[in-house]
Amino acid sequence: MPNAELYGLNTTNQGRIVVFGGGFPLESDGKVVDAVGVSGSSVENDVKVAEAGVNAFNQINS
Repeated sequence: MPNAELYGLNTTNQGRIVVFGGGFPLESDGKVVDAVGVSGSSVENDVKVAEAGVNAFNQINS
């Protein structure tokens, strides 16, 4: 839908990787060991859910 969040994202950057909210690396001992990615809602909601995943990972690994 025109004017919606991320509308037309698939047509940017010649079809290459595009970065947007909802994805975060997971780090352990200063190294990236994995990542969490969320998509399907608004960017704001995707970011909140992804951040919850990062926080849970950090609690387990602290």
